[in-house]
Amino acid sequence: MHGPALAGWLLMVLCGATGAYCLLRTRSGTEEERRTARAEGLMGFGMAAMAVPAAVFTLPGWTWAVYAVLFGGAALRVLMTAPYRAHHLHHLVGSLAMVYMAVAMAPGAGQGVRGGHMDHGAAGSSASAGGIPLLTGVLLTYYALYVLRSAGRLIPVTAAAGPGGAGGAAGPGREARPELALACRLTMGIGMFAMLLTL
Repeated sequence: MHGPALAGWLLMVLCGATGAYCLLRTRSGTEEERRTARAEGLMGFGMAAMAVPAAVFTLPGWTWAVYAVLFGGAALRVLMTAPYRAHHLHHLVGSLAMVYMAVAMAPGAGQGVRGGHMDHGAAGSSASAGGIPLLTGVLLTYYALYVLRSAGRLIPVTAAAGPGGAGGAAGPGREARPELALACRLTMGIGMFAMLLTL
């Protein structure tokens, strides 16, 4: 009982802190970087709210419709405004995954959800508890691969930045920023994977 509740709190704090850092990133950089940071901040705060343990606060049933509309709008925005690069496609997948989880977590959608929150300790929460098993499996596979790829990219970047000079002529303050942004995305990928496991 303690373990699952603790996992929910940790996930909430991790995603909330990631969302806050993403909002800080909106104060500088190019317009494209600020737009990306805003999208990632929305994702972080949305994931933090979904992860609040149901024993603490039960969201009203209409909240999940708001989630679906909000992240559906975010997915449409990516489709209409963003150039089609790998990072923007990742944002599209993330927004659609949030819509999917909101629909799966709505009251009456399955037994793996209690009061509209992730039921971290539900006994017998099988793959059919609140979502479509095949779609959940595809998303889990995507996020597992994304996390492994991001972690692999993060390690060489920190090693190259240490000796000095491999990062280019951006100056000392600029070198750490891509690493922190990548760590932020890695954190959200891990969080999304953990949330999808509860469906």
